[in-house]
Amino acid sequence: MEKKNIDWTSLGFGYQKTDKRFVAMYKDGKWDEGQLTSDAQVVINECAGVLQYSQSCFEGLKAYTTEDGRVVTFRPDLNAERMIRSCERLEMPVFPKEKFIEAVRQTVKANEAWVPPYGTGATLYIRPYMFGSGPVIGVAPAPEYQFRILVTPVGPYFKGGAKSITVRLSDLDRAAPRGTGDIKAGLNYAMSLHNIVDAHKQGFAENMYTDPATHTFIEETGGANILFVTKDGKIVTPKSNSILPSITRRSLVQVARDYLGIEVTERQVNKAELASFEECGLCGTAAVISPVGKVVDHGKEIVFPGCAEKMGPVLQKLYDTLTGIQMGRIKAPEGWIYEIK
Repeated sequence: MEKKNIDWTSLGFGYQKTDKRFVAMYKDGKWDEGQLTSDAQVVINECAGVLQYSQSCFEGLKAYTTEDGRVVTFRPDLNAERMIRSCERLEMPVFPKEKFIEAVRQTVKANEAWVPPYGTGATLYIRPYMFGSGPVIGVAPAPEYQFRILVTPVGPYFKGGAKSITVRLSDLDRAAPRGTGDIKAGLNYAMSLHNIVDAHKQGFAENMYTDPATHTFIEETGGANILFVTKDGKIVTPKSNSILPSITRRSLVQVARDYLGIEVTERQVNKAELASFEECGLCGTAAVISPVGKVVDHGKEIVFPGCAEKMGPVLQKLYDTLTGIQMGRIKAPEGWIYEIK
C-alpha cells in the first residue's frame, strides 16, 4: 500500500486525524458488532456518564513497520486484558479480548497508509478507549457505552536521542490506598494534571510519586513505571498494589531475565535507597525507556551517575533489545508480535 505523503522523520508526538476509526456501541445489555467509520466526531448525551462521573478508561499501544516490511503490533492481548480489569473496576461492560484484538487489527489495516516506514523513528500510536455515553443523573453506572479505537502517526518521543531528564519527588499522591491506581482510568490522569503542569513550571519533566499510605516507598511517575539499576548491574523495580501494571515494564523485565541474563527484583523501594542506584529509567509505550539523570527531593539532588547525561549502559541494552524485538531485528518470544494481515 502506498504511504501518505508525510515527512515521517519530522513528526512530533501529537494527534492528527487518520482515515478510519473503530466504533462499537453497548445498549440494552449487549455490544453491537462494531464498525469502521470515517467520522471522527463523538456524539453523546449531555448527561452522559463520562461527563457527569468520569466513567472512562483507555489503553495505548503501537503499530510498527518491521525491518522486513511487515506491519505488526506489540502484545495487544495484554492491553485487552488490562482494559477488562479497568472496566470491571469501573462497572463498565467488558469488551471481549478477542474482539478487542480484532478491532485493533481492523483499525490498523484500514489506516495502513499511515503506518510510518521502517527506519524513520516514527510509529502508529493506537488508542483504544471506552466511556459511558448514556444519560445518568444519580450516581450509578451509565446505561450505554461506546468502545472506540483511534490511531495517529507519531514521531519518536525524544528528538535527537534520549537525553536524561530531571524529576521531583511529589508531595501529592497519584492514587489512594486500595483505590484505582492499578487500572488505566481517565480519572487517574485528570487528577494528576495540576501536579504535572506545576512540575513543568518548576523545571521538572515529571513527578515521582511515593506510596499514598506512608509516603515512604517509590511507586511510579504520572505516566510511567520505574526501573532502577544497582551498581552491580542488577535491576530493581517498585512493587505496589497501587501501581499501574505497565506492559512495557513487564516486557522489559522478561527481556532482562531471558535475553540479557540480568537479575531482576520486584520489591518495595524505600526513597532512602535512591542514592544507591546507578541508573534510573521511566518505562512506557511512548518512549520505551526515558533515562532519569536526577531526582530532586525538596532541594536535595539525588544523581544517578550512569544516567547523568544519557541512558546508562544497562538500560541501553534493555532498550535496544526490546525495540529490536518490536522492529523484527530480534526474534520475539512466542505471542508477542501480532502481524496485521
